[in-house]
Amino acid sequence: MADRQLSAPTRASYGIRHDNRVLRDRYVKIGNHLAQHRELSITAIGLATHIQSLPAGAKVTVKSLSERFPEGEVRIAAALRELEEHGYLTRYRERLPSGQVVSHVISYNVPLALRRDDGPSPEPPAPKRKAPEDPEAPQAPVEPVEPEGSVAAPPAQPTPEPPAPAAVPALPEPSSAAGPELHAQAAELLARLRLRDPRLLLSERDVARLAPAAVAWLERGVRPAVVSGVLSGGLPPEPIRAPAALLAHRLRVLLPPALRASPPSGPMPRDRTIHPLRNCDGCDRAFRAPTPGHCEDCASRPAATAA
Repeated sequence: MADRQLSAPTRASYGIRHDNRVLRDRYVKIGNHLAQHRELSITAIGLATHIQSLPAGAKVTVKSLSERFPEGEVRIAAALRELEEHGYLTRYRERLPSGQVVSHVISYNVPLALRRDDGPSPEPPAPKRKAPEDPEAPQAPVEPVEPEGSVAAPPAQPTPEPPAPAAVPALPEPSSAAGPELHAQAAELLARLRLRDPRLLLSERDVARLAPAAVAWLERGVRPAVVSGVLSGGLPPEPIRAPAALLAHRLRVLLPPALRASPPSGPMPRDRTIHPLRNCDGCDRAFRAPTPGHCEDCASRPAATAA
């Protein structure tokens, strides 16, 4: 019987094939939860990989990253926001005792949603030595045996948690004498800011929260048109992510001082009482005095001259 011949070709394998080499230095570990993320853009995944490869203390800003990569500032800023939303990045600002404001960035190789508060990863179990032949003989304590030329890995360090954000100062508060008309005027002022700049679109909840601070401005004699100009003037060209926070900051920091109250109106002091007109007995000139007599000129002349 002749040998069986297979005429059909073997099935070709399609798809990716990996030709990997062992990396011994200058590499970074990236989890599949990031590399195969279903919601992150490829720009955000690549940017997270680059940030993970940077040494501690490296500058990570939209401007520095746009100078390093061909993507513009808009795409890089959007990618950073994606990483923040999915727990791979945290950005916050800190005011130093000197008054300078510095920015901090924390990059997570495991997103916050997938983390468990179980401390650092456990060390692998140490290899066990072969037990002695005599089962009743005392056994020496097992010690890990490291292969020749191996380098001990440094102990895993817990990821530092970002400091608690500083308390935000309170907004200006109006006086108890402010009536509902003033509150309605302040709410209308804030709601119409979107007509000056569409980026200043506020929700009803934000308008209700910021209206008392705007009333404090109106109570200090600032006209509504001036308040609108201060709140909407000099805005940055880039998109405004939190218009309510921006307006709250301006209402709090740019609050003008209160003007001194005008002196109350009342009767004039006694030394400024207006006396009735009198005719001088010497020159018949009119002058003001409490009683009839001579004017100041006639009264200052000698008696002989007046006679």
